[in-house]
Amino acid sequence: MSQRVVVDPITRIEGHLRIEAETDANGAITKAYSSGTMVRGIELILRGRDPREAWAFAQRICGVCTLVHGIASVRAVENALGYEIPPNAQLIRNLMIAAQFVHDHVMHFYHLHALDWVDVVSALKADPKATSALAQSISTYAKSSPGYFADTQKRLKNFVESGQLGIFANGYWGHPGYKLPPEANLLAVAHYLEALAWQREVVQIHTIFGGKNPHPNFLVGGAPSPISASPSVGGTAATATNIVGLEQVGAVIARMRQFIDEVYLPDTLAIAGFYKDWFRRGEGIGNFLTYGDFPEKGIDDPASWMIPRGVILDRDLTQIHPLDLNDADEIQEFVAHSWYDYTVGKTAGLHPYQGQTHLHYSGPKPPYEQLTVENSYSWLKSPRWRGKPAEVGPLARVLMLYAKGHEPTRELAKSALAKLDLPLPAMFSTMGRTAARTLESKIIADAMPIWLNHLLANIKAGDIAVHNPAKWDPSAWPEEARGVGFTEAPRGALAHWVVIRNGKIENYQAVVPSTWNAGPRDAAGQPGPYEAALMDHHTLYDPKQPLEIQRTIHSFDPCIACAVHVLDPAGEELVQLRVL
Repeated sequence: MSQRVVVDPITRIEGHLRIEAETDANGAITKAYSSGTMVRGIELILRGRDPREAWAFAQRICGVCTLVHGIASVRAVENALGYEIPPNAQLIRNLMIAAQFVHDHVMHFYHLHALDWVDVVSALKADPKATSALAQSISTYAKSSPGYFADTQKRLKNFVESGQLGIFANGYWGHPGYKLPPEANLLAVAHYLEALAWQREVVQIHTIFGGKNPHPNFLVGGAPSPISASPSVGGTAATATNIVGLEQVGAVIARMRQFIDEVYLPDTLAIAGFYKDWFRRGEGIGNFLTYGDFPEKGIDDPASWMIPRGVILDRDLTQIHPLDLNDADEIQEFVAHSWYDYTVGKTAGLHPYQGQTHLHYSGPKPPYEQLTVENSYSWLKSPRWRGKPAEVGPLARVLMLYAKGHEPTRELAKSALAKLDLPLPAMFSTMGRTAARTLESKIIADAMPIWLNHLLANIKAGDIAVHNPAKWDPSAWPEEARGVGFTEAPRGALAHWVVIRNGKIENYQAVVPSTWNAGPRDAAGQPGPYEAALMDHHTLYDPKQPLEIQRTIHSFDPCIACAVHVLDPAGEELVQLRVL
């Protein structure tokens, strides 16, 4: 008998995402629906404000991807006003964005997604000596002795016996979908705990260049922290980035790369080897989109971007379609199945410069049994490129780099696939998406020393400029200006569009990665990437333990705070959800 399976919330950290899936009599998913369950209001808050302060508000769209919204916001204003930032500021931004990528990807794998593949309780049955042998067979990581894993197992046992499992408490432990042997599970649990300690060091890069984390500081026209050629920590040098701080950045980058090479990458390949069937399901759309990022010479020089811009359609890596973020016929958002209205009608698509945020909720009040999917069913809009849905994120970027002939990407992808005895098309999948995130972490982390060395070379040559004060005076601005700021956030293509009139923000629209991926059906009935991926070869073993749904949705690394927020129009909290 067919049934509707509801998972709400499905995320482990950023909630507000509801998944409903219809299954046939055999448990195969035939239809899926993705619903953002709270409304976002930051765009409305920004209207009428000074565009130079927009980043401080836009950054609060999310408490996880805090940096990337700040980057997109300052770039949007700089684009609108024709700002050019100094080379040092661009290098500093590259390093800060890269640190966000690596930190986010490692945290996602170990703390938000690994539990979909790792049976934590099974680790109690592991032999620490055998676990040590497994660890040493896949990596040279120093922490791999039998005693180390025995200590980890003891800590886990204490957690279990005390009943204080925290995030481990609500897993589907014992589900037949888990395939790792106990030793691999113990290895993953140990590295889960290692990653908790490791991530505290990575955020130091944001504090050195941006003063704090989360929500580091930014500045329209450059970087917020001046550079001092003096190693002194006293006087004015105390608030500047000096050689001591830059050496610390270098040390953090070295530890980041070591963890990726010796822990994250080997663990991903080891776990993926037990789940090769998941390289054959969970793709869905087959279209991929990137905005591009990590410019070497400047944001206006696409040829210098490490991650290129473009669109891949129907898995065809031989043709990259150009992308123009200012073209009203290319980027549009639809609200046919969203709880919003457009003055031009529910079926129309609007470019973000003309974007509207008119709330129109007529659905059921929570708690409710199921969505009315025939009508509106999400607070997310439905972005489209030339009317087509597209997936954004690590898989899109790795495919774009591969298609563009980026040699480090090609070598890394071919090596990983060879170890797993899989062809390139295996990347178009749930596990391929997870593997792409790991490969991308290495690609970006390996580029970080290059950017740091360029920064150090500039300073050595006497160039310490980090800010361009030109056009800071609003009286010199045009009566109307519009611009778009973009970046490649860890979860995918992110852009903010701003319209400035008489020195104030007239309209502000953010189209975020989770909107591209998690949006509902559009006016043509086309599903978004989440929905399509769940309809791609998924059969639930037990609808009461929908592990299969979790695996594919979590492979996108959903972070719905970027797309929805938790207040009603009167500013009152609507509902509290316990995220498991």
